[in-house]
Formats: sequence, C-alpha cells, structure tokens
Amino acid sequence: MVKKKQGMPQEAELVLCTVTKIYPHCVFANIDDYENKQGMIHISEISPGRIRNIHDYVKLGKKIICKVLKIDIQKGHIDLSLRRVSEGQRREKAELIKKQQKAEKIVEFVAGQLKTDKEKLHQDLLQKSSQDYDTLHDLFEDFIMDEEALKVLKLDKKVYDALAEVIRQRIKPPEVEIEGEVTLRSYAPDGVEVVKKMLVAADATDEAINIRYKGGGVYLLNVKLDNYKDAEKIMDKATDLLEKEADKNDCEYSFHRVEKKKKAAA
Repeated sequence: MVKKKQGMPQEAELVLCTVTKIYPHCVFANIDDYENKQGMIHISEISPGRIRNIHDYVKLGKKIICKVLKIDIQKGHIDLSLRRVSEGQRREKAELIKKQQKAEKIVEFVAGQLKTDKEKLHQDLLQKSSQDYDTLHDLFEDFIMDEEALKVLKLDKKVYDALAEVIRQRIKPPEVEIEGEVTLRSYAPDGVEVVKKMLVAADATDEAINIRYKGGGVYLLNVKLDNYKDAEKIMDKATDLLEKEADKNDCEYSFHRVEKKKKAAA
C-alpha cells in the first residue's frame, strides 16, 4: 500500500527490495519503492569477504535494504549492493518503512470503522496528498502540528473525523530542538559571579531550556519541544533577558542560533 515512485531510482539511493531469484553468483530483487523495477546484486556486493554459499546471506522473499550502484537507463538495468549499506543507513530506512506501515494501519483501522474499502480509501488519500507529501505518515505527522494539513484535502466529514481521531491517538508530534550560542564576558572584578547570576536567571525562565558551558565565555542554550513556535518563544525569552542584563551590567554579549533538525517520533 506504500506509494510507489515512478521512473528510475538515483545512484546511491537506498531502496527496499524483495529477493525474487537466487543464483550461484548473483541475486535478483524487486525494488519495492518503485513501480515495476528490478535490480541485480552481484555476489561481490552481498557481503565483504569470500562467500561460500550465497543462501547463507539471502532468502527468497526476504526484504532487504540495498544501495543503488549503477543504472543503465537504455537497458533498464539496475545494479544494487547489500554490503555497502551501513548499519546507520539500514536503521534510518527501516524507521521510514516502520512509519509507512503505521500510516497504513491507521488507514486500515479507519476503513474498518467506516465499513469502506481500505484500498480505495488509501488511494484516495494518496491521490489528494501526492503533490505535497511522499508518504501518508508525513501527512499525518503534519496534521498533528497543523490541522490544516488534512483539512485542505476536503475529505468527507465522516472520513475526516474518524481519521483525525485515530491520527491523534497513534502519532505523537515530532520533537524539535533549537540551540543557540551565547557569548558573555564581564571584565568587572566580580565578573564571574555577574555572568553566573545572569545564566541562572535565564535558566529559570522555563524548564524546557538547558544551558551548559562550551568554553571561552561561550554558553550553549538548548530547547526541546514538540513545536518550533513554542520553542522559539522560550529561546527568545531567555536571550532577551540575557541581553538586557548584559547591557545593565556592562557585559560583552552576542547570540547566534542554530536550528537543529526535527526528530520524528516513532
């Protein structure tokens, strides 16, 4: 039920595959991420070192995560590698697959509640969201942050209400993390204590903020929440206080913020 991509994959892309044929020196696998595409894995790309029995590494019907090595567009040949996928890449791809499966289960559950065909409901959602989202999980996760994401699809009210309720129950908002670097320097005789009091006051502005010393008069301010808007408000509140106190106490002050990536919930 996962939306399949059209065309050919890109070199170095990670793809989910299903093993379909096993020969002594190569393996053929359907590329599940793409419509009607198959790739070949040479025995040298199965695993490092000598392989005595290729069946020790792959089984018919097994789902494997591969890297696209080479594409011959004219012949339609796709060379894949199993051994060149790192453990981190494998986990990341597996997590994406897990999210897609969760979205499918949500659709299946809603279809059961409404007593409608799950395939039809799934395809309807994919069609209406395809321009903005690669997967339904992306759509559902955006809905948790902003209900307009689902409203713009103009679904039937019964479908919308049932889907919205189940999404809220089963998908947690993604965690966002923002971080900034504050430079504070005081040249007063009691400068260390002055800076310390400023940082304690900033830390007390909200329990979500965390302040730690980096070195050389630089401090890291970190906020983790489930949405950017509130995280930014907390960061702004702390830095506004530090800037005012720095000016009052004749301290050197500067601030640089680095926005971190969203951490999607499982």
